[in-house]
Amino acid sequence: MPNPTIRGALAGLALLPALALAAPAASAASPSPTASGTPAPATKAGTSFLTAINLSPGQDAKVAASTGDYLYWAFGASEGQTPTVGLTVGLAAAADRHGPQTWSVEVFDGLRRRQSCTGGTQNATADTGASSITLSCTLREVRSWAEPWSGDPLPGTYYVRLSVSDAPQPDLGLAASVQLHVGAKGDADNAQPEGGNLKAPLVPPAGGGASTAKAAAPEEPEEHWYTGWFSGWNSRWFWTLGGGALAALAGVAGYTLTRHPRGRRPARYGAVPPQSGAPQSGPYAGSGRP
Repeated sequence: MPNPTIRGALAGLALLPALALAAPAASAASPSPTASGTPAPATKAGTSFLTAINLSPGQDAKVAASTGDYLYWAFGASEGQTPTVGLTVGLAAAADRHGPQTWSVEVFDGLRRRQSCTGGTQNATADTGASSITLSCTLREVRSWAEPWSGDPLPGTYYVRLSVSDAPQPDLGLAASVQLHVGAKGDADNAQPEGGNLKAPLVPPAGGGASTAKAAAPEEPEEHWYTGWFSGWNSRWFWTLGGGALAALAGVAGYTLTRHPRGRRPARYGAVPPQSGAPQSGPYAGSGRP
């Protein structure tokens, strides 16, 4: 009679072909989140600009948070696009809240300059009986270039910050849920204005997310007939020697023009030159002494 242990091993070996055939069927029945081309939603959020969670193009975020926390995400925007950020905040149960809550959404560019919203509800207040609150912000069109003082949106990384601007003190720390969606319309063909190019995105993204910003190719410098005179590692030595020689010639010429001519020296101090044709008086009258 076979040992029970041996019988169990033989039964397991007999089931291996069936398991091998069932594994492909199971994998085909439950596709991965990226099978449809849409990334899975991010389940985390940063607490500062440095720890912001990068979102890939088309990726949303679904995060469990606490009331009063600062939440940060980062996404990329290219020239010609008009990004729109939409958020839905699920509030704690009405029985646990002690008053209305005001939530705010802000968008910053790669230099951490706050960008103005052209549309949407940036600040919203939820009453005690509300179960959720909706926020949104539509940025201006991302430009291909802009003056440094203008603060216009440029291609690169953008940061989304969600915070509670006003809430009762006992409500801080209550559970909340956040759903974030970033959309954009337009492309590089809509970029305005013409006549300029941005050499690089406004802060290249770090990591796998926020990688839609496109850097423009640098322009070739314009050549002139005098371009070679000011280029090269030894050009400054040539200009230094030439400038020194010109300075020496100018000094010699200036000395020649300003010195006293030869053979004509100023009279001795106190001497009075004789006046011709006028009689002289005094002890030296009639003498040839000047």
